[in-house]
Amino acid sequence: MARCLSPRKERKQLVAKFTQGPTSRSNQSAAQAFAGALKRHGVDTVFGQSIPSLIHLAAPEFGIRQIAYRTENAGAIMADAYARISHKVGIVTAQNGPAATLLVPALSEALTASVPVVALVQDVALENFDRNAFQELDHLRLFGGCCKWLRRIHSPDRIEDYVDMAFTAATSGRPGPAVLLCPYDLIGASSAASSGRNARLGTYPLDRVVADPANIAAAADLLAGAERPLVIAGGGVHLSDAAAELTLLQESASLAVATTSMGKGTVDERHPLSVGVVGYFMGPGGMARHQRGLIDEADVILLVGNRTNQNGTDSWRLLPRSARFIHLDIDGAEIGRNYEALRLLGDAKLTLAALAAALQARDLTKRRAAKPALERSIAAGRERHRLEAEPLLRSDARPIRPERLMGDLAKVLRPTDIVAADASYASIWIANYLPSLAPGMRFLTPRGMAGLGWGLPMALGAKLAAPDRQVHCLVGDGGFAHVWSELETSRRHSLPVTITVLNNQVLGYQKHAEDVLFGAHTDAVDFQPVDHAAIAAACGLRGCRVENPADYAAALAEAAAARETTVIDVIVDPEAYPPISSFEGKLPLSPTLREQSGA
Repeated sequence: MARCLSPRKERKQLVAKFTQGPTSRSNQSAAQAFAGALKRHGVDTVFGQSIPSLIHLAAPEFGIRQIAYRTENAGAIMADAYARISHKVGIVTAQNGPAATLLVPALSEALTASVPVVALVQDVALENFDRNAFQELDHLRLFGGCCKWLRRIHSPDRIEDYVDMAFTAATSGRPGPAVLLCPYDLIGASSAASSGRNARLGTYPLDRVVADPANIAAAADLLAGAERPLVIAGGGVHLSDAAAELTLLQESASLAVATTSMGKGTVDERHPLSVGVVGYFMGPGGMARHQRGLIDEADVILLVGNRTNQNGTDSWRLLPRSARFIHLDIDGAEIGRNYEALRLLGDAKLTLAALAAALQARDLTKRRAAKPALERSIAAGRERHRLEAEPLLRSDARPIRPERLMGDLAKVLRPTDIVAADASYASIWIANYLPSLAPGMRFLTPRGMAGLGWGLPMALGAKLAAPDRQVHCLVGDGGFAHVWSELETSRRHSLPVTITVLNNQVLGYQKHAEDVLFGAHTDAVDFQPVDHAAIAAACGLRGCRVENPADYAAALAEAAAARETTVIDVIVDPEAYPPISSFEGKLPLSPTLREQSGA
């Protein structure tokens, strides 16, 4: 008679066979020490292929599921998005050598976007170092520039110590990625001492600290006495889960609030004091284009969780140097980096709450008196944007205008929905044409490093973190080509998301930027036709092709009702480009925008 085992029993026997270690916590194997330490920190999901195999074989004993990606780049981005939505550390694993190198782009995103990710990377056996072992690489040099913390374990008895150090580094201060190198023979050790550690370090922010009370008081004085104050919120507000505190400050002190693209969703963009997304896309059709006067005339600007990077400041030309700056950030090195500022070094949630309380103790007569005129100014700017955008949002043109798709998608969005977008144009379309419907609504965009192909894995990571929420994904055909393989991942793990592919057969941003900068574009920007709906079908998923703009809304409805991933392949205008400031006057406007701008 055949002897049958369940997959879980088979895994347990394999772990015992190869490590010869009992399951007792007092005499555990190294693989069990790794898995147990992860479990102690609240980890229940690990993104990884088969290697380090023994860790993955031991993980189910501790209730940890494995999400097997197709490429390490995509897997690490899934872990990144999972961390952004769940507020837990994202865990990704990889083999040494070429697999490890594929983690670098995604870890760079986590570093620049301040997302806590821990990467467990298998290394060659300790005794084989510097002998040209198979796939041996200097991983310390490889990861040195793309993570916050990097170590190699040298003893199985220190596993729990090093795992705790990695989690502490990832979640404390400014969050970011930590890389732990795990030699092959160490992972296979038959015994590893238990450290007796009990700390749970798997959520962030790990340590909430409030800024210096004296500086908070000075900031309150500046804001209360300002003539035209402005708040610009960045992605740090989401990382701190401080949307409610930001809204309290906005309402109680009558402050206008703008956001960066990564800060989108930190406030309700329908609020009468919300300005919209500002930065390098405030050209014709931009959400905040007609709010520019509020920025130009601001005399006090409060920056919250905002790196004042190139895109968020339109190459440092957007913000007036004549303004007084207050900068609230968890990373002291960011405060004053580009704009000298009153320093509020602290967690955004606690410090915004303290600042709101301090303002309530001030005389806010000036702020309340200015509120009606401020709201009228913002409303007038919104109306100008509406008049400018509405014809495009309702356009019946073929090929389809991306703005029309955003208009239809905006009609079905709910505050609990998550929107993930690829880099390049996709991120800019959602920033300008999909409104945030509530404080804390999530729009995931890879704006740290803006790597192509990250929209789909971001959507899958978000869906794993929030399985009951609808996840919409917007990608260009150029970026989507990087990660078609992860459609199979979506099917295998039953992760239904709705993917809209903006299929224009060009690398749009590259083409238009080359035309603006050099007056010509390279041949590399043009693609042959690809049927992305057919690719979805080949993966056993739903796919549909949209060439008539009237059909997109129905496709969205059908996708929402389905219990599997749907790819909506939409043929869009290759000459459509979003409102990038540097393109203004250098590329032809659409007929609608040309008519309304008087050009």
